[in-house]
Amino acid sequence: MTYFLENAWHPSPAPEGTWTLTLTNLSDAPLKDFKLSLTSITRIMPEHELTGATFLRRDANFHELAPIDDTPIQPGDSWTFSVTGINRSPFHRNDAAKTAWVTDASGTHTTVQVGDLMHADQSPARPVSRLPEGRLTLPFALLPWPNEIEATGNAAPVILHAASGTTVDHKREMLAVGALHRRLFPTCKRLFQLSPTPGSRAVGFADDQAISDEGYKIEFGDQITISASTNEGRRYALIALAQMMHGAFTDLELQFPASGTISDAPRYDWRGCHLDVSRHFWSYDEVLRVIDMLAWHKMNIFHWHLTDDEGWRAEIKAYPELTQTGATRGADVPNMLPQLGDGAAARHGYYTQDQMRAVVVHATSLGIEVMPEIETPGHAAAVLAALPFLVDPDEPANSYYPVQGYFNNAWNPAVPETFAVLDKIFDEIAEIFPSKYIHIGGDEVAHNAWLTSPMAKALMEKEGLQGTFELQSWFLKKVKQMLTARGKTMVGWNEIAHGGGVPPEDTLLMAWENPKVGIELAGKGYDVVMTPGQAYYLDMVQGTDWLENGAGWAGPVPPEQTYNYEAEGDFPSELRGQMRGVQACIWCEHFTTRQWFNDLVFPRLSAVAEAAWTQKDNKDWLRFARQVRLHPEL
Repeated sequence: MTYFLENAWHPSPAPEGTWTLTLTNLSDAPLKDFKLSLTSITRIMPEHELTGATFLRRDANFHELAPIDDTPIQPGDSWTFSVTGINRSPFHRNDAAKTAWVTDASGTHTTVQVGDLMHADQSPARPVSRLPEGRLTLPFALLPWPNEIEATGNAAPVILHAASGTTVDHKREMLAVGALHRRLFPTCKRLFQLSPTPGSRAVGFADDQAISDEGYKIEFGDQITISASTNEGRRYALIALAQMMHGAFTDLELQFPASGTISDAPRYDWRGCHLDVSRHFWSYDEVLRVIDMLAWHKMNIFHWHLTDDEGWRAEIKAYPELTQTGATRGADVPNMLPQLGDGAAARHGYYTQDQMRAVVVHATSLGIEVMPEIETPGHAAAVLAALPFLVDPDEPANSYYPVQGYFNNAWNPAVPETFAVLDKIFDEIAEIFPSKYIHIGGDEVAHNAWLTSPMAKALMEKEGLQGTFELQSWFLKKVKQMLTARGKTMVGWNEIAHGGGVPPEDTLLMAWENPKVGIELAGKGYDVVMTPGQAYYLDMVQGTDWLENGAGWAGPVPPEQTYNYEAEGDFPSELRGQMRGVQACIWCEHFTTRQWFNDLVFPRLSAVAEAAWTQKDNKDWLRFARQVRLHPEL
């Protein structure tokens, strides 16, 4: 370690307070002729006061500063500077510099170790328990909990085998669930085989068309019999058996049913989970494992957030620049500077079309539909860096920015090439992803976007549009027509309804800002998936302690809050049919490692899965808390 950066925050002057940073030289040589770069979700705003430093530039979460004079920092000495005029008061220890480096006169970058954000009013550190000890109601590992179960337990069999007369297809289904378990828990005992062996127990299959598409029934006797009407139902029944076998093998208090029945079917049709791979890139193998975890939790929608300001991750053969330029960030990369959690070294990552097709095949084999997201019109900084011909050349730079701080980051509806590019992108995306849904974003466009673009102003005058959100609505109606022509249904975030909105027919919206928004959208005729940040955003901190990990804009979201949130909530009975289901969202600004992922995602992903499957009257927080520790991890 040669350099260390400390962060401190003081709440005055109100409302945002003062951010103070101290860089200490722990090397053996003076530090001179350098610049300090850092990434931080607490950002220095255009209107600010800086003491002790010169502010060189900012790009969203990237900041570059320098000392106010050329005096070298001697070994053991420090440089301190302070700023007022930040975007908001920080919430937790993560809300200042995440990464930092110094760049000398030759352009060489040296990593700086960074400390947590400190402030004067924080309490002494105390361990935080996110789950109570809990208790078992029945001695079986089942998550989500089934909606009807009556069974008595005993020791688990050595293994489960296919009953005599089992078809080849059903044997394949059994072994596929066994392979899922093996991928998630590679050191655990195997669960299924084809032939009987001493101590094993037979599993047979029956067709019952009276059972709903995703439902199943399991009868436990001398032979275990699974009844279902579809492959999905049989798969969910086999996963239930696999969970109970796994629990009995790994927890001394858990057993396997000796007799009884389970009759089950999901509460909601849409049981989704979103994964942001733009802010932090997750490898192809990691994406497959996320899908495996969703399958283990009986979730059926994988919402793949492939593009955002920070990176374009989907190979588009018509525009290779999108993944050559738009998928790389680094201190020496023009127009794509490091963001939260990045160091100076270039980071590059995207999925080839063959990989995306393979993800679809893998997910489909587990009953999961893959819905891609291509962000429009906002969150497009990576697109505009890769395809600069999409920018109005007469629009002043840095004339607007949304909440994340990216300047001029929206597709411009008035640039003729905009829709030609989107046409080719949607052609390729629609061919790769058979899902009838394509998510187009539609969120967080700056309130004054395009208002300094001569081309956009001319378009607004021609079309009789007033302001940003009417132009956004005009843009999204065009996008909806493009998707409809390809046989796809538009999905977007709740802001799609702004500025008059797109027609609610064949449009599905996701209510994320707060639960009330979902009810309002349903009242306007939209079908809605509930994914409010206050319950289902898995990047939120899980407690009030300053030392917690995660984001804080939606307030602390402890696991119990996620579990107990009822998405139907205050929905009037006449609108409940438009509430399609629920979805977890895994936003990755704060996620830089698997350890961060696991710390924030679990146990809340499991809580969303149970809320999606298990009827309200069958939920039990203490039972859930006792069992959820058996979840797999990334």
